[in-house]
Amino acid sequence: MWTAIILSAVSMTLIVAARYAATSGLFAAITGRVKPGYHAKLGPQIRREIGWSLASAAIYGIPAGVVAWGWQERGWTQIYTGWNDYPLWHLALAPLLYLFAHDTWFYWTHRWMHEPRLFRIAHAVHHASRPPTAWAAMSFHPWEALTGAIVIPLLVFVIPIHVAMLGVVLLVMTVMGVTNHMGWEMFPRRLVHSRLGGWLITASHHQRHHEEYKCNYGLYFRFWDRLCGTDRGLSERI
Repeated sequence: MWTAIILSAVSMTLIVAARYAATSGLFAAITGRVKPGYHAKLGPQIRREIGWSLASAAIYGIPAGVVAWGWQERGWTQIYTGWNDYPLWHLALAPLLYLFAHDTWFYWTHRWMHEPRLFRIAHAVHHASRPPTAWAAMSFHPWEALTGAIVIPLLVFVIPIHVAMLGVVLLVMTVMGVTNHMGWEMFPRRLVHSRLGGWLITASHHQRHHEEYKCNYGLYFRFWDRLCGTDRGLSERI
Protein backbone atom coordinates (compact mmCIF):
# COMPACT_ATOMS: atom_id res chain seq x y z
CA MET A 1 0.00 0.00 0.00
CA TRP A 2 2.70 2.48 1.01
CA THR A 3 4.63 1.80 -2.16
CA ALA A 4 1.55 2.60 -4.23
CA ILE A 5 0.92 5.81 -2.27
CA ILE A 6 4.53 6.94 -2.71
CA LEU A 7 4.44 6.17 -6.42
CA SER A 8 1.21 8.12 -6.75
CA ALA A 9 2.73 11.10 -4.92
CA VAL A 10 5.88 11.01 -7.07
CA SER A 11 3.82 10.70 -10.26
CA MET A 12 1.61 13.63 -9.31
CA THR A 13 4.66 15.73 -8.42
CA LEU A 14 6.09 15.06 -11.88
CA ILE A 15 2.76 15.94 -13.48
CA VAL A 16 2.51 19.23 -11.56
CA ALA A 17 6.12 20.08 -12.46
CA ALA A 18 5.55 19.24 -16.13
CA ARG A 19 2.32 21.26 -16.19
CA TYR A 20 4.14 24.24 -14.70
CA ALA A 21 7.07 23.94 -17.10
CA ALA A 22 4.85 23.58 -20.16
CA THR A 23 2.43 26.39 -19.29
CA SER A 24 4.99 28.88 -17.99
CA GLY A 25 7.32 28.02 -20.84
CA LEU A 26 4.59 28.61 -23.40
CA PHE A 27 3.60 32.00 -22.02
CA ALA A 28 7.24 33.00 -21.48
CA ALA A 29 7.79 32.26 -25.17
CA ILE A 30 4.76 34.35 -26.10
CA THR A 31 6.11 37.15 -23.92
CA GLY A 32 9.39 36.97 -25.78
CA ARG A 33 7.59 37.50 -29.08
CA VAL A 34 5.19 40.20 -27.87
CA LYS A 35 7.66 42.08 -25.67
CA PRO A 36 11.16 41.38 -27.01
CA GLY A 37 13.80 41.96 -24.38
CA TYR A 38 11.41 41.80 -21.41
CA HIS A 39 13.33 38.86 -19.93
CA ALA A 40 16.75 39.95 -21.15
CA LYS A 41 18.11 41.06 -17.76
CA LEU A 42 16.03 38.72 -15.61
CA GLY A 43 18.01 35.51 -16.01
CA PRO A 44 19.03 35.11 -12.32
CA GLN A 45 15.51 36.01 -11.19
CA ILE A 46 13.92 33.50 -13.57
CA ARG A 47 16.27 30.75 -12.38
CA ARG A 48 15.21 31.46 -8.80
CA GLU A 49 11.54 31.42 -9.84
CA ILE A 50 11.98 28.03 -11.51
CA GLY A 51 13.81 26.62 -8.48
CA TRP A 52 11.15 27.72 -6.00
CA SER A 53 8.41 26.57 -8.36
CA LEU A 54 9.82 23.07 -8.72
CA ALA A 55 9.99 22.81 -4.93
CA SER A 56 6.36 23.96 -4.84
CA ALA A 57 5.49 21.26 -7.39
CA ALA A 58 6.46 18.61 -4.85
CA ILE A 59 4.46 20.31 -2.10
CA TYR A 60 1.42 20.43 -4.39
CA GLY A 61 2.02 16.99 -5.83
CA ILE A 62 2.34 14.96 -2.63
CA PRO A 63 -1.14 15.61 -1.16
CA ALA A 64 -2.65 15.42 -4.65
CA GLY A 65 -1.00 12.03 -5.15
CA VAL A 66 -2.27 10.71 -1.82
CA VAL A 67 -5.79 11.88 -2.63
CA ALA A 68 -5.59 10.38 -6.14
CA TRP A 69 -4.61 7.04 -4.65
CA GLY A 70 -7.44 7.26 -2.11
CA TRP A 71 -9.93 8.06 -4.87
CA GLN A 72 -8.88 5.17 -7.10
CA GLU A 73 -8.21 2.53 -4.47
CA ARG A 74 -10.54 3.41 -1.59
CA GLY A 75 -13.23 5.66 -3.07
CA TRP A 76 -12.50 8.31 -0.48
CA THR A 77 -13.46 11.38 -2.47
CA GLN A 78 -16.52 12.92 -4.15
CA ILE A 79 -14.91 12.70 -7.61
CA TYR A 80 -17.14 10.83 -10.05
CA THR A 81 -16.73 9.60 -13.63
CA GLY A 82 -20.23 8.90 -14.89
CA TRP A 83 -21.84 11.75 -16.84
CA ASN A 84 -25.22 10.78 -15.43
CA ASP A 85 -24.15 10.36 -11.83
CA TYR A 86 -25.36 13.90 -11.06
CA PRO A 87 -27.68 16.29 -12.95
CA LEU A 88 -26.00 17.92 -15.95
CA TRP A 89 -26.35 21.38 -14.42
CA HIS A 90 -24.01 20.18 -11.69
CA LEU A 91 -21.24 19.79 -14.27
CA ALA A 92 -21.13 23.57 -14.72
CA LEU A 93 -21.88 24.46 -11.10
CA ALA A 94 -19.17 22.37 -9.46
CA PRO A 95 -16.18 24.11 -11.12
CA LEU A 96 -17.63 27.50 -10.18
CA LEU A 97 -18.00 26.38 -6.57
CA TYR A 98 -14.42 25.11 -6.57
CA LEU A 99 -13.06 28.31 -8.07
CA PHE A 100 -15.01 30.52 -5.67
CA ALA A 101 -13.95 28.43 -2.65
CA HIS A 102 -10.33 28.47 -3.82
CA ASP A 103 -10.51 32.21 -4.47
CA THR A 104 -11.93 32.80 -0.97
CA TRP A 105 -9.20 30.74 0.68
CA PHE A 106 -6.53 32.43 -1.44
CA TYR A 107 -7.75 35.95 -0.69
CA TRP A 108 -7.67 35.52 3.08
CA THR A 109 -4.44 33.50 3.28
CA HIS A 110 -2.76 35.86 0.81
CA ARG A 111 -3.83 38.87 2.84
CA TRP A 112 -2.61 37.10 5.97
CA MET A 113 0.76 36.51 4.27
CA HIS A 114 1.18 40.27 4.01
CA GLU A 115 1.35 40.63 7.77
CA PRO A 116 4.95 41.84 8.35
CA ARG A 117 6.29 38.75 10.13
CA LEU A 118 4.75 36.25 7.73
CA PHE A 119 5.80 38.37 4.79
CA ARG A 120 9.43 38.26 5.89
CA ILE A 121 9.32 34.53 6.62
CA ALA A 122 7.51 33.34 3.51
CA HIS A 123 5.72 35.67 1.11
CA ALA A 124 8.79 37.80 0.38
CA VAL A 125 10.00 34.95 -1.84
CA HIS A 126 7.12 35.54 -4.24
CA HIS A 127 7.50 39.31 -4.20
CA ALA A 128 11.21 39.02 -4.94
CA SER A 129 10.13 38.73 -8.58
CA ARG A 130 10.46 42.32 -9.79
CA PRO A 131 8.90 42.43 -12.28
CA PRO A 132 6.95 39.16 -12.11
CA THR A 133 7.30 36.83 -15.07
CA ALA A 134 5.40 33.82 -16.39
CA TRP A 135 7.81 31.64 -14.39
CA ALA A 136 6.73 33.24 -11.08
CA ALA A 137 3.26 31.69 -10.84
CA MET A 138 4.42 28.94 -8.42
CA SER A 139 7.46 30.72 -7.00
CA PHE A 140 6.56 30.31 -3.33
CA HIS A 141 8.34 29.66 -0.09
CA PRO A 142 7.41 26.10 1.07
CA TRP A 143 5.21 27.44 3.89
CA GLU A 144 3.20 29.49 1.43
CA ALA A 145 3.05 26.63 -1.07
CA LEU A 146 1.62 24.42 1.65
CA THR A 147 -1.29 26.81 2.25
CA GLY A 148 -2.20 26.58 -1.45
CA ALA A 149 -1.56 22.86 -1.88
CA ILE A 150 -4.30 21.68 0.47
CA VAL A 151 -7.29 23.49 -1.03
CA ILE A 152 -8.30 21.35 -4.02
CA PRO A 153 -7.41 18.06 -2.25
CA LEU A 154 -9.77 19.06 0.57
CA LEU A 155 -12.56 20.24 -1.71
CA VAL A 156 -12.80 16.87 -3.49
CA PHE A 157 -13.90 15.35 -0.18
CA VAL A 158 -16.72 17.89 0.17
CA ILE A 159 -18.10 18.93 -3.24
CA PRO A 160 -18.91 16.26 -5.86
CA ILE A 161 -17.19 16.95 -9.18
CA HIS A 162 -16.78 15.06 -12.43
CA VAL A 163 -13.17 14.16 -13.11
CA ALA A 164 -13.27 16.12 -16.39
CA MET A 165 -14.55 19.23 -14.61
CA LEU A 166 -11.79 18.84 -12.03
CA GLY A 167 -9.41 18.99 -14.98
CA VAL A 168 -11.08 22.26 -16.03
CA VAL A 169 -10.52 23.69 -12.54
CA LEU A 170 -6.84 22.74 -12.65
CA LEU A 171 -6.51 24.22 -16.14
CA VAL A 172 -8.05 27.54 -15.07
CA MET A 173 -5.90 27.59 -11.94
CA THR A 174 -2.73 27.01 -13.96
CA VAL A 175 -3.44 29.39 -16.83
CA MET A 176 -4.66 32.26 -14.64
CA GLY A 177 -1.77 31.82 -12.25
CA VAL A 178 0.68 32.19 -15.13
CA THR A 179 -1.05 34.88 -17.18
CA ASN A 180 -1.60 37.08 -14.13
CA HIS A 181 2.17 37.24 -13.63
CA MET A 182 3.39 37.94 -17.15
CA GLY A 183 3.84 41.66 -16.62
CA TRP A 184 1.66 42.56 -19.59
CA GLU A 185 -2.01 42.18 -20.43
CA MET A 186 -2.74 39.46 -22.99
CA PHE A 187 -6.52 39.74 -22.82
CA PRO A 188 -8.36 42.25 -25.05
CA ARG A 189 -8.85 45.71 -23.59
CA ARG A 190 -12.58 45.50 -24.33
CA LEU A 191 -12.79 42.46 -22.01
CA VAL A 192 -10.54 43.82 -19.25
CA HIS A 193 -12.49 47.10 -19.11
CA SER A 194 -15.92 45.55 -19.59
CA ARG A 195 -18.53 44.95 -16.89
CA LEU A 196 -17.49 41.27 -16.78
CA GLY A 197 -13.84 42.24 -16.66
CA GLY A 198 -14.59 44.36 -13.64
CA TRP A 199 -15.12 41.14 -11.68
CA LEU A 200 -12.27 39.07 -13.10
CA ILE A 201 -8.59 39.20 -12.23
CA THR A 202 -6.12 39.50 -15.08
CA ALA A 203 -2.53 40.71 -15.29
CA SER A 204 -3.62 44.37 -15.20
CA HIS A 205 -5.24 43.83 -11.80
CA HIS A 206 -2.63 41.55 -10.24
CA GLN A 207 0.25 43.69 -11.45
CA ARG A 208 -1.01 46.46 -9.17
CA HIS A 209 -0.70 44.08 -6.23
CA HIS A 210 2.96 43.56 -7.09
CA GLU A 211 3.42 47.32 -7.34
CA GLU A 212 1.65 48.36 -4.13
CA TYR A 213 1.48 45.14 -2.05
CA LYS A 214 -1.46 46.15 0.21
CA CYS A 215 -4.25 45.67 -2.33
CA ASN A 216 -5.71 43.35 -4.98
CA TYR A 217 -5.27 40.08 -3.10
CA GLY A 218 -7.65 37.89 -5.11
CA LEU A 219 -6.84 35.02 -7.46
CA TYR A 220 -9.72 34.64 -9.92
CA PHE A 221 -12.40 37.14 -8.95
CA ARG A 222 -12.47 40.66 -7.53
CA PHE A 223 -15.42 39.87 -5.23
CA TRP A 224 -13.51 39.79 -1.93
CA ASP A 225 -11.30 42.74 -2.85
CA ARG A 226 -14.38 44.83 -3.62
CA LEU A 227 -16.28 43.66 -0.55
CA CYS A 228 -13.35 44.34 1.78
CA GLY A 229 -12.23 47.61 0.21
CA THR A 230 -8.87 46.30 -1.00
CA ASP A 231 -9.52 46.66 -4.73
CA ARG A 232 -7.47 49.53 -6.16
CA GLY A 233 -8.24 48.84 -9.78
CA LEU A 234 -5.84 48.17 -12.63
CA SER A 235 -2.19 48.93 -13.05
CA GLU A 236 -1.43 51.90 -15.30
CA ARG A 237 1.95 50.44 -16.25
CA ILE A 238 0.77 47.58 -18.45
